[in-house]
Amino acid sequence: MERITGIQVRAGYPEVIMAIDLRCFTYVDILQPQTASFLATISKGYPPLKNQASLFIEVSPGMDVNLVTDIALKQTSCTPGIQIVERRYGVLELHHYDQGQVRAAGDAILAALDLKESDRLKPRIVSAQNITGVEGYQAQIVNRFRHGNVIDEGQTLYVLETHPAGYALIASNEAEKAANINILEFLSFGAFGRVYLGGYEADIEEAAKAALSVLDSIDGRENPGPAPVFY
Repeated sequence: MERITGIQVRAGYPEVIMAIDLRCFTYVDILQPQTASFLATISKGYPPLKNQASLFIEVSPGMDVNLVTDIALKQTSCTPGIQIVERRYGVLELHHYDQGQVRAAGDAILAALDLKESDRLKPRIVSAQNITGVEGYQAQIVNRFRHGNVIDEGQTLYVLETHPAGYALIASNEAEKAANINILEFLSFGAFGRVYLGGYEADIEEAAKAALSVLDSIDGRENPGPAPVFY
């Protein structure tokens, strides 16, 4: 396979030229218990365990995530938890107890695609909502669609929306590290990512700060868009 920056020409298929857009590329050093359990609930592959390291990648077009998975699994002993192939976006989650293996998987993927980590899109906050004193019926509506823990009547509901979607994972993990909150749901594929957190107001405040801080610390290509909306 001949490599050109950001482009692959498949051996044997010189007429097929494919540009890979690296949308999200992020390492999670230590998966927190609720975040790992949530991933295990939605994983179609091999569920991750708490304290494992994780790599989450989102590429476009979606079909190209098959190549990303092939590269990582042939060169490391990482285990795939999630692979989602949509027409526009594809995502892959890998995990291992050895952070070195996870880093090696990331390095192998970037090298094979002739990309750098900084070629990813920088996270952009789309919106954030902080709803205190949640009414019982709204709490139950949230509890009906969540795959994580539950929210009780009177607690605070926090919803964070990100672009690209993949950064919802690290935002959720860092929020759980920072405070005693419940991970209700996070959506880490598609057009936008969303994180739903529940708990007491003071804890939610600390968790939200941690989530926003980690997203702000990630570099990458400029990701222009409307100013974030905070409620």
